[in-house]
Amino acid sequence: MKVLFIVQGEGRGHLTQAIAMEDLLRRNGYEVVEVLVGKSNSRRLPGFFNRSIQAPVKRFLSPNFLPTTANKRASLSRSVAYNVMKLPTYIKSMHYIHTRIEESGAELVINFYELLTGLTYLLYRPAVPQISIGHQYLFLHRDFEFPGKNRLNLCLLRFFTRLTCIGAQEKLALSFREMEDDGTAHVRVVPPLLRKEVLSCEGTQGDYLHGYMVNAGFGENIKIWHGAHPEVPLHFFWDKQDEEEVCRVDETLTFHQIDDVKFLRYMAGCKAYATTAGFESVCEAMYLGKPLLMVPAHIEQDCNAYDAARSGAGVISDGFDLERLLAFSGSYRPDTSFRYWVRSCDWRILRCIETAMDELRYPKSASPYSCLNLDTL
Repeated sequence: MKVLFIVQGEGRGHLTQAIAMEDLLRRNGYEVVEVLVGKSNSRRLPGFFNRSIQAPVKRFLSPNFLPTTANKRASLSRSVAYNVMKLPTYIKSMHYIHTRIEESGAELVINFYELLTGLTYLLYRPAVPQISIGHQYLFLHRDFEFPGKNRLNLCLLRFFTRLTCIGAQEKLALSFREMEDDGTAHVRVVPPLLRKEVLSCEGTQGDYLHGYMVNAGFGENIKIWHGAHPEVPLHFFWDKQDEEEVCRVDETLTFHQIDDVKFLRYMAGCKAYATTAGFESVCEAMYLGKPLLMVPAHIEQDCNAYDAARSGAGVISDGFDLERLLAFSGSYRPDTSFRYWVRSCDWRILRCIETAMDELRYPKSASPYSCLNLDTL
């Protein structure tokens, strides 16, 4: 079966999930014919992605969140204003996506939480079936518990999530823990989709703290904390433009450009891990048994952090309070059941894909478009 990927290019999580999914499908007889990746002027595609993915990669302009002027949390007002002005560009991108779906010969589209995929299926109604995958689809599950954050922001998050999966035959929700499927919402709960390099890696206990921040403005927080605790070695990763691959501040503080091979090596050997609470790196830390400090940069990461903290993976903070991380690491005990859950990912995801395709071949219900009610979005 020929499969086309459409991937949100924001951060690194969806990109690494696409790498893992391509490997899974190829090992089981599928052919990934093309990978379409959303891009923006404020983000660049990490080099590890082009090195790791085998299918041809093509880019299109896609909406993205803009940070505040301090370059820390995402700014909803700036993001909305910027993306509204770019609407003509995004319409061209949707036309491009539709053309690639038609011309690639794909028999299945797998959407990694890219907004324009859902809008393309709304406007163009491609005949090729779509499956959407991402941890965000857990936000549509009836049993998911949200943090006590701004209700409007949570409603907007769920609305955005629904837009991304318009026309999807199934929604595969990546989860920290096993849960019952939500048949009403067409949400199937599956384990995190981690790369084979992570699954084959064994964690060791080093003396340094490791970290990743999606917005480089948090770098100043790290430098301030480091100034008060120069004895603690720190290795942090970012995607700050116009910086060297390795920015060594002094003997115990180094900033690295994001590179997945190096990132994983530092993750495996660290004492503890601090992150802006992206789902993928939280899962990698949990799998390798690393205690976590989570500093959410937007509402989606607030939900990730809350859910991971409920699982005992780490603590949540408004800033990179690394003393709190060190204190938590003293009492942290890895959750061995999480590793078993992750290792069941391959057969669970394959079963979901094959079941969805069988239902299309032998339909028992109407098209996913027939039940689309825009009032519920």
